[in-house]
Amino acid sequence: MTGSERVWFVTGAGRGLGFAVARAALIAGHKVVAAARRPEAAEEALADLPGAAENLLAERLDVTRPEDARLAANAALNRFGRVDVLVNAAGYGQIGAFEANAPEDVQRQFDVNVFGLMHVTRAILPAMRARRSGRIFNFSSIAGVRGRPGGSLYAASKFAVGGFSEGLAAEVKPLGIFVTVVEPGYFRTDFLDESSMRFGDIAIDDYAEVTAAIKGGYAQRNHKQPGDPERLAQTLLALADEPAPPVHFAAGSDAVEIVAAKLAAWGRELEAWKHLSAAADGSFPDAV
Repeated sequence: MTGSERVWFVTGAGRGLGFAVARAALIAGHKVVAAARRPEAAEEALADLPGAAENLLAERLDVTRPEDARLAANAALNRFGRVDVLVNAAGYGQIGAFEANAPEDVQRQFDVNVFGLMHVTRAILPAMRARRSGRIFNFSSIAGVRGRPGGSLYAASKFAVGGFSEGLAAEVKPLGIFVTVVEPGYFRTDFLDESSMRFGDIAIDDYAEVTAAIKGGYAQRNHKQPGDPERLAQTLLALADEPAPPVHFAAGSDAVEIVAAKLAAWGRELEAWKHLSAAADGSFPDAV
């Protein structure tokens, strides 16, 4: 289907990277299902684009509700007959030290970033399997490559997205479906706003200094991030044309540097401990 018209189903299409992808796909002449908690906002922002009247379907979707996912998927199939590209972009960051976040904060982070992504994927996959064709882009983050202080919960959810995507990619590739986990660096969206990021509010003195530093750093970078969402959206359109897209895709020059550093550090750690590691299963009892 290289270069041909596609049907894109984009979650989190009301703002941020999801909105940028939906907009770019529409401008490129594709059909777009813009799925968001407030579909009217997405529709209003996209309605003036050429071809939007025929090519845009705005659907209400709270990814934490499996029924919402099924209804939105059915609406897409009823309107356009198929879904060629699924972009799971909906998500948010639960920030702060692990102990500063309540159990319900943990549950909510996984409900949206992990289980919500799975609900939507489960709703879309049967139609892709039937056609033996499809592309799935699951948005992770550089937080899904490395963990940082104050980001343990967000990282946990994004590492989960990466692991899920790797396994799913192996399951569906024989069926003509390709899965890519997208790991963006810092892009100029409202992700660092309070509307997209939530801080744990359990006060613990031992974490006060690092929490203040994180909040201050995010406030300084907010809307000043180096990455251009429109460029990333164009990159995804290009990836959708690739006959053999990657399973992991680092998005942004900062992401490339972070992934390279993580791989190098992991390699050094493996090398330093490989003798003890190899001895752990008893195969080399003299290695210790």
